[in-house]
Amino acid sequence: MIPSHFRSRKPAIVMAGSGQTITFGELEDYSNQFAHLMRSLGLSRGDTIALCLENHPYFLPICWGALRAGLYFTAISYRLAAAEVLYIVNDCQARVLITSALLTETFEGFYPDLTENPDCFMLDGNHPNAAGLMAALAGQPKTPITDESYGQSLLYSSGTTGRPKGVKKPLFSEPFGSETSLFRAAQTRYDFNEATIYLSPAPLYHAAPLGFTLNVLRYGGCVIVMPQFDPETALQLLQDHNVTHAQFVPTMFVRMLKLPDDLKSQYTFPKLRYAIHAAAPCPVSIKHQMIDWWGPIIYEYYAGTEGNGSTFIDAEEWLLHPGSVGRAANECRLHILDDDGLECPTGTQGGVYFEGGGQFEYLNDPEKTANSHQANGWSTLGDIGYLDDAGYLYLTDRKSFMIISGGVNIYPQEAENVLITHPLVADVAVFGVPNEEFGEAVKAVVQPMNLDDASPELAAELILYARSQIAHFKCPKTIDFLAELPRHPTGKLYKRLLKDTYWQQTS
Repeated sequence: MIPSHFRSRKPAIVMAGSGQTITFGELEDYSNQFAHLMRSLGLSRGDTIALCLENHPYFLPICWGALRAGLYFTAISYRLAAAEVLYIVNDCQARVLITSALLTETFEGFYPDLTENPDCFMLDGNHPNAAGLMAALAGQPKTPITDESYGQSLLYSSGTTGRPKGVKKPLFSEPFGSETSLFRAAQTRYDFNEATIYLSPAPLYHAAPLGFTLNVLRYGGCVIVMPQFDPETALQLLQDHNVTHAQFVPTMFVRMLKLPDDLKSQYTFPKLRYAIHAAAPCPVSIKHQMIDWWGPIIYEYYAGTEGNGSTFIDAEEWLLHPGSVGRAANECRLHILDDDGLECPTGTQGGVYFEGGGQFEYLNDPEKTANSHQANGWSTLGDIGYLDDAGYLYLTDRKSFMIISGGVNIYPQEAENVLITHPLVADVAVFGVPNEEFGEAVKAVVQPMNLDDASPELAAELILYARSQIAHFKCPKTIDFLAELPRHPTGKLYKRLLKDTYWQQTS
């Protein structure tokens, strides 16, 4: 996979902060050893592994090993609660699970309930129920396995039921080592090559950071991995490492823009050619400020984990079509359909569908898979938008009440399902409200069993209650109380009425 002319000592992965470096030679060795380890455990093409890791130095070598062994690899957020990790590991039927000593408490919380009996490994330590991964790799050959073939990511994206769903795409059929659509499109669009130095400020378990880092490595570029995002540190890294490419979410733009002007002026990064953003809508004013600050190097795309299509727009185009997420890219086509599946006129909003993009299914959920596809095969991510006369797409709504906070997708029913079990809660609605830094923040409106119980103390108790059961970023930051939530006699909650009240207050 790694072209033979790469210098073995050339840095492939550099951990920001510690400075720990993995060279291309080491990346090749570790990934080959990992592929051999998987074969020794009986895994073959099409089997699945799971990894629940922080931004760890060996995160990407593990993925490279799975990629060259023809395996599906499921990267899981290290921020999830034990029960949430358990669900994903069991649902994807992982044959192998890899975690780290940092997540020992989480591992111990779900290990007893694993149903597929995966072989478990740990980095940075040992555990009675998880062997040391590096020790296991040390005994494996550094040469390629004899049956190399392309693997594929199998990442989880929450559904409207509140349970996350695995997005399963077909394995690539091209011979291992050749270009695939996974690599070719990004290389053409962003000119990845051996001179590329890419800053990755986001968690690697997300689809975009994982996909982009693998793409950069495929073409011989160096990846700088931040353990976590910090606005000034990001500017320092852009400057000190002569970064040429970086990817952000809009909330990162906001946090960098809010730094004091005299501090921002201390940093220059003339080598930066591509500042790429996606994952959440970027306010028009924020993007204007970024272009004014960094110049016309801001690039945007719209796509999903499903890989069923994408759009693309550069800074010059965006200045002529502010607010757009671009035109259809990579040989796919866009369609805007009404509720009856008919094509909408230009300028009329409807469901956004892709034609000619990649295929996918939601693992173990044929109903959700069917609902995301038209009879003619066009597929949707569930977003609402419209096209202008030039074919530029504008998104006007999200997937059904999905909250996007800091570029992370949050589905409110997970928090609703927890809060409704509290003995003092009669009804609850969770949705996103405007937040200057993160785009949206999670808000809950609760109908208490007794309105006299409504108080700041109860609000604090409910937030802690939710945090005890699901990841903190999914929990409400604030809670308001109402005597009765607006429900139809059939039981349907008119959440839009509640949400609109909060959004109108800031308009």
